[in-house]
Amino acid sequence: MMGRFVEGEDRRQDFLLPASLDDYVAEDNPVRVVEAFIDELDLVAMGFAGATPAYTGRPAYHPSTMLKIYLYGYLNRIQSSRRLEREAQRNVELMWLTGRLAPDFKTIANFRRDSGPAIRAVCGQFVLLCRQLNLFGQATVAIDGSKFKAVNNRDRNYTAHKVAKRIEQVEASIDRYLAALDRADRDASDVPQGRVDQLREKIAGLRGQMRFLKNMAARVEEAPDHQVSLTDPDARSMNSSGRGTGIVGYNLQAAVDAEHHLIVAHEVVNEGNDRAQLAPMSRLAKAVIAEPEITVLADRGYMNGEQVLECEGTGILPCVPRTDTSGKAQRGLFTKADFVYDADHDHYTCPAGEHLTKARARSDHHGDIDHYRNLTACQGCILRPRCTTEYVKRVKRWKHEAVIDAMQKRLDLLPNAMGIRRRTVEHVFGTLKSWMGSTHFLTKTLRNVRTEMSLCVLAYNMKRMIQLMGIQPLIAAIRT
Repeated sequence: MMGRFVEGEDRRQDFLLPASLDDYVAEDNPVRVVEAFIDELDLVAMGFAGATPAYTGRPAYHPSTMLKIYLYGYLNRIQSSRRLEREAQRNVELMWLTGRLAPDFKTIANFRRDSGPAIRAVCGQFVLLCRQLNLFGQATVAIDGSKFKAVNNRDRNYTAHKVAKRIEQVEASIDRYLAALDRADRDASDVPQGRVDQLREKIAGLRGQMRFLKNMAARVEEAPDHQVSLTDPDARSMNSSGRGTGIVGYNLQAAVDAEHHLIVAHEVVNEGNDRAQLAPMSRLAKAVIAEPEITVLADRGYMNGEQVLECEGTGILPCVPRTDTSGKAQRGLFTKADFVYDADHDHYTCPAGEHLTKARARSDHHGDIDHYRNLTACQGCILRPRCTTEYVKRVKRWKHEAVIDAMQKRLDLLPNAMGIRRRTVEHVFGTLKSWMGSTHFLTKTLRNVRTEMSLCVLAYNMKRMIQLMGIQPLIAAIRT
């Protein structure tokens, strides 16, 4: 007897469960948003190959069914095709969503592998819905990059430095074992024969490793970027968070709306730095927002004069802090910021009040860099010890430096720009990594990784929209 406790129903009684699956899915269940969104898509226009049925052969699963399974899975942190197979067999919400269809894991995995461009188009379609709801009216985005782990282990990634270090280690091990073998040969009575055989086996194994490493050194030398990954050929070794550690993975670039924190545009690249990503990501964001001008906030990792110049005149207003890697400020010397440029007279004014004028071009410098100096004023200047250690102070100026100066003026008008950027975009990366787990990507190659990330971004944006609007208003907006 279980008196005075909440009692359950008898498992053997009839009609224990509701007669309809629909009774298990409340009207405010997020799974209804998934159904509404996918049912409104034109899957043929999106490029799904199986959207038009074949007249012969075994009937296939409709792409909408497979897409619902994946979107539900990524919304609920279930990315594995094997886990999705199990959920389709036992999860009531997924049964409701698919009409109790339960494809096997191979079918589920093949759909993600074969439908990459179409899945990325679906992700873009949801972002277009957000734009239609006027959620990007502020026309300000923050862009940033973050490293995500690939399937490739660090020990399966090779660079010239890694190969050289491992060859050195193997050579040291071989020398150590050969010395031990020599000692055994000199005094065989103190060393059992089994130990000698063991040493010979280890030496043979290490020599096999040496042959492999020398072959790998040749492959690394021939590779375009001098790097080889064996498990995932597109994954690359990258520094992580500036702590002297690194991962083998991919670099996710994201442009995030500063007002509602929706991911406006994203791209996955296998370059370890962000210096070439400012203009491409800004163009993607501007195309989505569809405003005449957008403001783009980025950190110092994106500072690249050529990239800023590429944005000039396109309606993209980048705001990126300048980098100062000279270390002069730490040594108590004047920096370039202490020299004021006068565009009307084309000269710099130094801290001592003297003018530095443009020098004639010199053959040992690039043609797009001008040099400004004052050959006479520096000689008797009392500030010279704080200015330069050379015979005369020279200030370099890029011929397109005006675009950098204009960007600095925009930054001066937005003193909290970097704070806005940080709280806008960094939370997004933390959320995505938390959802994806410690292994991050489950697929291999850049093409498949981009598809996987598009599903993650779609799930993130959908969850964000549910928080902003609510389930029923969002469903109504989708069906409008």
